Amino acid sequence: MSNFITIKKKIKKFDKTISVSGDKSLSIRWVLISSIANGVSSAKNLLMSEDVLAAIKIIKKLGIKVSYNKFLCKVYGKGVDGYKYKNNLILNAENSGTLGRLILGLIINSPYAIKLIGDESLSKRDFKRITEPLSKFGVEFKFKKKNGLPVTVKGTKNLNPINYLENRGSAQCKSSIMFAGIRTFGKTIIKAKKSRNHTELLFKYLKLPIKIKSKNKYDLIEIKKVENIKPLNYIIPSDISSAAFFIVLTALTKNSKITIKGVNINPSRVGVITILKKMGINIIYKNKKKYKGEQIADICVTSSRKISSINCPIKLNSGAIDEFLIIFLVAAKANGISYFKNLSELNKKESPRLKWASKILNLMGVKTILTSSSIKIFGNPELDIRKKIVIKNFLKDHRVFMMSVIAALSLGGNWIIHDKDSINTSFPSFLNILNNIKK
Repeated sequence: MSNFITIKKKIKKFDKTISVSGDKSLSIRWVLISSIANGVSSAKNLLMSEDVLAAIKIIKKLGIKVSYNKFLCKVYGKGVDGYKYKNNLILNAENSGTLGRLILGLIINSPYAIKLIGDESLSKRDFKRITEPLSKFGVEFKFKKKNGLPVTVKGTKNLNPINYLENRGSAQCKSSIMFAGIRTFGKTIIKAKKSRNHTELLFKYLKLPIKIKSKNKYDLIEIKKVENIKPLNYIIPSDISSAAFFIVLTALTKNSKITIKGVNINPSRVGVITILKKMGINIIYKNKKKYKGEQIADICVTSSRKISSINCPIKLNSGAIDEFLIIFLVAAKANGISYFKNLSELNKKESPRLKWASKILNLMGVKTILTSSSIKIFGNPELDIRKKIVIKNFLKDHRVFMMSVIAALSLGGNWIIHDKDSINTSFPSFLNILNNIKK
């Protein structure tokens, strides 16, 4: 079967109600927390993507029983110290940065050396940002090459609590330290730049020993050793990162409407909504409610007649870091020049996303000015693509693929987009949902 798709015409107007897959960040965190809980945890709407399946494979290698089907997943946790460590164990995080970084915080008490590996894309990403704080607990790390996977971890039973300043705004780094902290006697303190707070909310819901003092730009987080974690039965809310593609498709398609059911609208994740609203996109929430620490709602969108350019506030970056590719697509249709800055973190994702965004926009006929950490996009409200565009060799970055698909359907052109299987890492049902919208 060919691993590319061809799109030759725009999508027609639509009025649809859809559901998207479970939140990837929460799905991976649920798998990992459930593996160290005492007893059986169950989850519905778990995202059955390659990243989440990689998490399941890893905890099974650590001696944890898992059963799952399309509708329900059960993890048979053995407690905080229940992992079975074996000598020369190899754990494969595949393409998942979240999994690769968080699992390191959970295996720091292994008496044996464990090797963590990943695919080609993940192996190019920076793991020093995780191993540097974790080494302060007393753990040894050895890289085969500079700062990237594979890395060998040699844990210790005599872990030391740490004080750490996390100033990148990396939820993965913060969460990894938090997982290490619940294995360590004493008080671990993290002064963390604002970022996603899913781990904190789950810890608080489970009544783990965590204290959080929220400041203007930082959170002060205190963690202590955990003895028992109760099972976590969870219906995973839908992923706002997945929803964002359909929000933008609707905004850019004339006379269209969409309702996306039960989406996680955690305040640390809705930067994309805030930014798009500032640009004039019509978005409202309905049926808001709180669920196990998270906020969820139906997101309702109607197409936008006028899109404004934006000088994007830096404070919104962390809350939209995974959605900027699709935001840039909206900026391409805006009236005026949009400016996004302090985004060097985008080039440390599955692919150098800032560079790829500029490349795709240029292929579309949109002028950009690119630096290592910023992009200016010269919007064209009359943008209507009428040429052939080929997208390939993007390190199978799922978000590059999905951005390209939305661009083709909403802005026109004759597109050939390679590596369609890249969506299996985060959103396997993406193309099926699109097909249902087009009916």
